[in-house]
Amino acid sequence: MSYKVSLQSFEGPFDLLVYLIENAQMNIYDIKIAEITSQYMEYIEQMKSMDVNVATEFMVLAATLIDIKSKMLLPRTTGVGEAYVDEDPRSELVERLLEYKRYKRGADMLQEREEIMSLVYEKPQEDISAYLEEPDEYLSLDIKQFANAFQLFLHKKKKEEDVRAHYTRIEREKATIESRMSYIKDKFKNAFSHGLRKLNLKELIPNKKDRYDVVVTFVSVLQLMRDKYLNAEQNSTYGEITIVPGEREMENE
Repeated sequence: MSYKVSLQSFEGPFDLLVYLIENAQMNIYDIKIAEITSQYMEYIEQMKSMDVNVATEFMVLAATLIDIKSKMLLPRTTGVGEAYVDEDPRSELVERLLEYKRYKRGADMLQEREEIMSLVYEKPQEDISAYLEEPDEYLSLDIKQFANAFQLFLHKKKKEEDVRAHYTRIEREKATIESRMSYIKDKFKNAFSHGLRKLNLKELIPNKKDRYDVVVTFVSVLQLMRDKYLNAEQNSTYGEITIVPGEREMENE
């Protein structure tokens, strides 16, 4: 299987070697040393053909690859001619490649952080010695002036509390229909004692500006009408609603 190597700039021989291994999709722990050596030497030849000065470190790694290749092609034997498996000659190269990749990742991370921080602008330091060198200022007040200032502070504080209390809405307990029905009955009993036999609906609403009270009173009147304690009269559309006693006597309840 052949690999096409395009000439490009690399930071060093290990950068080139890592590129060749990753481009060939090889396992770094099982490098096909013969193929990688051929690709590496092909790159060196391209550099020479283009009159590019080949650094010594590139040539040193080339020699290392050739040495590893020769060790893998020529098995070593014992003194009696029996072949034996020695330590993998690629192991040292693999360790160096793994170390190089660790440093490469660290360098890339630092470069990324540098690019991010280059977009951060800080406010230049200001000279605040003028404020630090000035002594603390003290108010020169006699006891009467101090008392007047404190009295003014108390007056403002009380005024703020009064305004807050005036505009703070106090939620009161909402009236139930049962309690409002009892209230309406008491209203009519009191009216009967004064000789009155009918009341306006508005007179049965304790707080005429509260919608809740209006609704509760209206529903309570409807309930009393259903129970035949009250009747309602209205002479015109949207006219005044007059409440009168019904068939059942409230005094007997």
